[in-house]
Amino acid sequence: MKLHDDGNPSLNTVTAYGEGFIEINQTRFEQAIAFGPEGSVNAWPAHDASDISSDLLMQACGLSQVAQDPMAFLDADENSPILDPNRPEVLLVGTGKRQVLLGTPVLTPLLRAGIGVECMSTGAAARTYNILMAEGRRVIAALILEKP
Repeated sequence: MKLHDDGNPSLNTVTAYGEGFIEINQTRFEQAIAFGPEGSVNAWPAHDASDISSDLLMQACGLSQVAQDPMAFLDADENSPILDPNRPEVLLVGTGKRQVLLGTPVLTPLLRAGIGVECMSTGAAARTYNILMAEGRRVIAALILEKP
């Protein structure tokens, strides 16, 4: 499916997707990828939803897995990583042609870090990413290719 871009050309935008590919800013990728509005588009080592672990989700967000108190924000000051303005608000996980929900143990480290996680088909995740990115939201997409 071809998507039209009417936003900021300096931001990473999904311009097309289909079976076996995802296109970001008209550059074609034929493997799973993770990216945000700014910065590079990185290969993401997941071939299907069963490969997704909390480590891979944290990697997509550019975070390391550290045990964190979910109430730590109460004691945080302005220099705390918990209040980092670059930390993503939400991670969109495209699980391929069909939506696959991930288990609580996989999602818990991100939820504790204050990052919402939404799992959906890759097409839906690509469209949702473009909308949230255009709204200026701090969003990350981790997309697995749609297979026939």
